[in-house]
Amino acid sequence: MSRPKESSDGIPERAHRGAVVTTVPDMPVPDMPVQDFLDQLAARVAAPGGGGAAAIAAAMAAGLAAMAARFSEAQLPGASDLADQADELRRRAAGLADTDARAYRAVLDAYSLPSDSDQRQHRVREALRGAVAVPLDIAETAAQAAVLAAVVAGTGNPRLYGDAATAALLAEASARSAACLVDINVGLGGLEAELSERAAQAVAQARDAARRVLGELGGGGLAGPSVSQDPARDDRRQRPG
Repeated sequence: MSRPKESSDGIPERAHRGAVVTTVPDMPVPDMPVQDFLDQLAARVAAPGGGGAAAIAAAMAAGLAAMAARFSEAQLPGASDLADQADELRRRAAGLADTDARAYRAVLDAYSLPSDSDQRQHRVREALRGAVAVPLDIAETAAQAAVLAAVVAGTGNPRLYGDAATAALLAEASARSAACLVDINVGLGGLEAELSERAAQAVAQARDAARRVLGELGGGGLAGPSVSQDPARDDRRQRPG
């Protein structure tokens, strides 16, 4: 959920400026064609927004980690189990994109109550608490994806290094973005600082994983681990793309 900055009438600015507010997109985000999701993301609608984008980034990271693990069975003991774990993270992260949209709808509903309502302040605070829970979950899921990706990048099939590295870096970006949303909503709701601290821990975990992956590049070079250039020895199994 992106920051629901209030206008002078107390309604979150994102809705006040004429945005079409929807509870969730017409279909679940994980079922959307990529172009439809991008169109929704760019449209003047309330959701998907920053939280949905962070969730999908985490899902893509986990998907790449799973794929790289499956191509690393010869090099990485337990590769199949790692792939299964990454699949679970992917499904969880993708589902959080829809959960984020529902959380934002609850915040808008709370802010739309009359300003003199006895329930408004309580409803807003509780809605923001729910809105914090979603990006916090995204951040922690992304951190787990980053850790898995780092394992695959470090000891998996070297020909999949670029895919695993991309996974780790995407996961770090997802965790950072989601943690930013946590901080915003914690501040708006006057919520417990521990929530921001948990998000910061997830960011640190994802950052450390990404740094380990970049360490494989010898300090940030563009070439990954050394691999044979003999196509006959390529056990990438003709992965498309």
